[in-house]
Amino acid sequence: MPTRPPKTVIISGGTGGMGRATALERLSRGDHVTVIGSDEARGRALLERAANPRLRFVRADLSSIAEVTRVVADISGRHESIDALALFANRLSPARRQTADGLEYTFALYYLSRYLLGHRLAPLLDAAPNPVIVNVAGVGTTAGRIFWEDPQLTRGYGQVRAQLQAGRANDLLGVAFAGRAGSRARYVLYHPGFTRSGTDAHPNPLVRGSIKLLARLFARPVADAVRPIAGWIDEPPADALSAVDRGRPVDRSLRTLDPGDAARLAAYTEDLLRGR
Repeated sequence: MPTRPPKTVIISGGTGGMGRATALERLSRGDHVTVIGSDEARGRALLERAANPRLRFVRADLSSIAEVTRVVADISGRHESIDALALFANRLSPARRQTADGLEYTFALYYLSRYLLGHRLAPLLDAAPNPVIVNVAGVGTTAGRIFWEDPQLTRGYGQVRAQLQAGRANDLLGVAFAGRAGSRARYVLYHPGFTRSGTDAHPNPLVRGSIKLLARLFARPVADAVRPIAGWIDEPPADALSAVDRGRPVDRSLRTLDPGDAARLAAYTEDLLRGR
């Protein structure tokens, strides 16, 4: 039987939870994996756990446009092509935080970093024989919306509101990216559901304890949640855009996947990035 050539896989938010599990799974298949994360200690722990020369850790605060630019330059200087880009980076922020770029933190990390990585690494993805982007967010969920009048949530910020807006923005990101003329990369929007991943993220210890208890009782094991991701990296879907909510295909007519809104958000994002 012929041996499958190793793939080059880039993972944002890959030092914990589903991102970490995906990194270890790809290494077990012989792939070259670059993990991007903000926590140096967790990155070093992953390197020690894997003990594999095919794994690289790049420390970066992906809420910063300059940091994403640096990461893209680093990856572009090391690779001629990328087979898979898996996007996991996200973090809860109970109070509104503003990044050095003047952007709301959740918007910058959860949505904009994914936009930037996908678009700026597109030439390397297009150089691969069968590339795929897997964006792990909340597709299929219809709660939340883009606050077109105030996307940076300068008024009435709430943690849940910010998370839901960024989740809906990622839905639209997938729609817009898949509609790009000439792009060879398949785009997968994936909602794994309640998973035993990221249960240490909440800063309030009481809330964190409650989340951990609920996760033990009701959440899916991380290994089950990442299994479809492994399949998409091995064999990307034929369609330019796939949307899967907890194992079920998502109706593409959902208002959260509206092509007009996707174009509107893309235009807003491009204007936001102009000159940066």
